[in-house]
Amino acid sequence: MESKREPLLQGVRVLDLSRVMSGPFCTSMLADLGAEIIKIEMPNSGDEARSLGPFKDKESTYFMLLNRDKKSVSINLKKEEGIQLIRQLVLECDVLVENFRPDVMQRLGLDYDSIKALKPDLIYTSISGFGIDSPLVKLPAYDLIIQAMSGLMHLTGTRNGPATAVGESLADVCSGIFAAWGIVAALYNREHTSRGRKVDVSMFDSIFSMLLTGLSQSLFFDREPKREGNRHPITYPVDSFQTKDGLIVLVVVTNEIFRKLGQAMGKPGLADDVRYADNNARNDHEKLLRTEISEWTESRTSEEILATLTKAEVPCAPIWSLGQAVESSHQETRKLIEQGIHSKFGKIPLVPQPVKFSGKGVQKPQHVPLLGEHTEAVLTKLLGKTKEEMNVLRQDGVI
Repeated sequence: MESKREPLLQGVRVLDLSRVMSGPFCTSMLADLGAEIIKIEMPNSGDEARSLGPFKDKESTYFMLLNRDKKSVSINLKKEEGIQLIRQLVLECDVLVENFRPDVMQRLGLDYDSIKALKPDLIYTSISGFGIDSPLVKLPAYDLIIQAMSGLMHLTGTRNGPATAVGESLADVCSGIFAAWGIVAALYNREHTSRGRKVDVSMFDSIFSMLLTGLSQSLFFDREPKREGNRHPITYPVDSFQTKDGLIVLVVVTNEIFRKLGQAMGKPGLADDVRYADNNARNDHEKLLRTEISEWTESRTSEEILATLTKAEVPCAPIWSLGQAVESSHQETRKLIEQGIHSKFGKIPLVPQPVKFSGKGVQKPQHVPLLGEHTEAVLTKLLGKTKEEMNVLRQDGVI
């Protein structure tokens, strides 16, 4: 049996001070693997993601997808008593995750050095736009800003068109993934050394490190990569093509596959044409080759083209909408969408991390918390707060 929710991190407790997307994406991945996530939110307002649409009966569905299996604890970080509660919770946790501006935790007295003195073996994880030692540290860390400055937007878009953002918050997601990876590595190391660590994750660095096709040109050949639309910047024909009723993508990465493409098109001599003899030649004669392929694809439906290419063992695919991906047999077989539980709505769809592990898995549906839903349970269990103390904290606006 395989499951995406195997309790590999059971027994690990995470104090989650993060909000919006990068940090919550990181801690949701840890929750999927059995870590206990104590999510700290400001009373009344909560994580800013709660105010970001779309909404279902005034509840953010965006927040739901990012905060599965977390315990929401409302603590006012603007009050000293609230900071003291955080410091007490630190002593009960293995990991801390935050994605505030780099100066905020220092101002709150919750910076790494202060927390290390309190709990030396804690894994302290900071996600920021540019990293704590960057000269750009004071710039705002929104996903679009990172896409714009990292080089990703410059590489994305059509040849003669403007730089274009990717259609999802890629910088937030990728930095969250790298943060989770760093946390797991630090936890493994702690098992052998008993040492805590600071894990410093930059959104800019996360995206920059992934631009390998562009960097392979600029670092080794001092050549500025250009926008290429859907075509691959090095290999051709790897591109999208119009059919009678839509678009398909074609991936021809070797001479052998190009020979198969020619046969599928009814032009077995195409691969023997000196203009298309190898990848360099195909790039040099891209316009001519694109015309030849397009004349063939535009004369048939997408279904006909894909069937012919698949039979000829030429890599190809339709361009699906997100709705088509959701409804696909692949999604259903791989169970990319699982049933979760919300205190207000009951059953809701959730999307856990995608890696499958062998094992029995966790069968209990994941729960998405209402604001402050677990405040009393967590503070009484972990910190031993009495009902009288909890009432005082509420009256003073601390929780």
